Amino acid sequence: QVQLVESGGGLVQAGGSLRLSCAASGRTFRNYAMGWFRQAPGKERDFVATISWSGGSTVYADSVKGRFTISRDNAKNTVYLYMNSLKPEDTAVYYCAASTMFTTSTSYDYWGQGTQVTVSS
Repeated sequence: QVQLVESGGGLVQAGGSLRLSCAASGRTFRNYAMGWFRQAPGKERDFVATISWSGGSTVYADSVKGRFTISRDNAKNTVYLYMNSLKPEDTAVYYCAASTMFTTSTSYDYWGQGTQVTVSS
């Protein structure tokens, strides 16, 4: 089992920035690719970004490319999502997830409880 706890969400004005963190515990963190997803009210959960086991590879959704950065610190068992130039359409609950596969699909093995990000216009 891997337990994931997100933090760092909140209310921010459009154009602002936030840093989300996801702390992992349980099985060896470095064995998992990590991803961030988001879900707005009434919508499906969408892929945002993913990072490989070593951090050497990353993939972003087109909607966040150039604005968001995913990174990980395997020594701290933590993955981050730096969000810049935030837009109202970025408003959602953000989830981190762990997978033995490096993938952009939602077929991740473990999920956090989510953290709310609200961007005001």
